[in-house]
Amino acid sequence: MADRKKMCVALLAGGRSGEREVSLSGARVFEEALDASRFSIRRYDPASDLEQLARECGQIDFAFILLHGQYGEDGSVQGMLDLLGIPYQGSGILGSALAMDKNLAKVLYRQAGLPVAPWIVVGGPVQNRCDEIIAELGLPLVVKPVRDGSSLGLTIARSREQVMTGVERALLNDDRVMLEGYIAGREITVSVLGNRDPVALPVIEIIPGAEHEYFDYNAKYLPGASREICPAELDDELTRTAQQYGVRAHQVLQLAGYSRSDMIVAADNTIYLLETNTIPGMTRTSLLPQAAGAAGFSYGALLERLIELGCEAHGAEPPG
Repeated sequence: MADRKKMCVALLAGGRSGEREVSLSGARVFEEALDASRFSIRRYDPASDLEQLARECGQIDFAFILLHGQYGEDGSVQGMLDLLGIPYQGSGILGSALAMDKNLAKVLYRQAGLPVAPWIVVGGPVQNRCDEIIAELGLPLVVKPVRDGSSLGLTIARSREQVMTGVERALLNDDRVMLEGYIAGREITVSVLGNRDPVALPVIEIIPGAEHEYFDYNAKYLPGASREICPAELDDELTRTAQQYGVRAHQVLQLAGYSRSDMIVAADNTIYLLETNTIPGMTRTSLLPQAAGAAGFSYGALLERLIELGCEAHGAEPPG
C-alpha cells in the first residue's frame, strides 16, 4: 500500500453535473468522519483534477466517489479508475450506466417482475405526439430526463400544455425524456448494502412539505423542507415487500456495495419501483446514512463498511 500505516483514499467530489453542490456538501462531512488514524484523504475535483489523479494513481490505495448524476454516477469515472487500477466503492461501469439510464433500468425491473409505472421515452419536442401520449398514459404525467438525478428537470404535467413545456424543460438536461404515468401514494426509499449477498436496511418514508408537490430538488436538500420517517410506518408485509424490491433492483442492475431505490406505495398497497441510485447522498442527514443509523451503523462505520465492500469487489487489500 502507498502508506503502510494508513490507507490513502482519493475523495472524488464536485464534478460537472447539476448536483455539484450536493457532492461538495457530502465531501465535507466525509472528511470529518473518516478515522484519521486509519485513513489519509486526498481531495480531487473531477472538474479540474483528473490529470493530477492520473499522475498520482500509484500513491492511492482506494477512491471514494462522492459524485452524483452525469460524469460521476454513470460509469464514466468508474471506467477511469478501472484503467488506473484504483479500487472504489459502489458499482462498476455496467451497473452504474444501467441505473443511470432510467429507461433501461425500468426495462430490467419489468423483466424481473418488479412493478413499474407505464412509460414512453422521446428524443425531442412532442407537439405532434402529445395527444397520442396522453391517450396511452393518461394525465397527470411525470416528465423527467432519462439520465439525471436529484429530480433535476423533473415536472408533473397535468395538462397538454404542461406535457409539452415539461418535455422542453427536461431536454435542457438530456437528449432523451421519459414520460411516466403518475402514481399517487406514499413515497418510500430502500437502501441496500452488500455485494453478492445484499441486505436491505430499514425503509424510510419521505413526506415533502405542503409547498412541495413531490420530492423535488428543494424538498431533498433544503433543511426542514421534508419529513423523513425511519423506519417507515408500514405493516410487516409491505416492509418486507419493499425491502425485497430494493434487493432485487440491486441485483438485476448488477450493482455492488450499496444502492438506494425509490418507490411509491399506491392506495391499493401496490409498491411501484421508480429508480435506483448508485451513489446516494452522503451528508449525515441523507437518506442512506439515516437508514444505516437505524440499522446500527454510525456514519463513520458506514463509510468504513463501504470501503471494505469496495475492496472486496475489486479484490483489493482491505483497510488495516
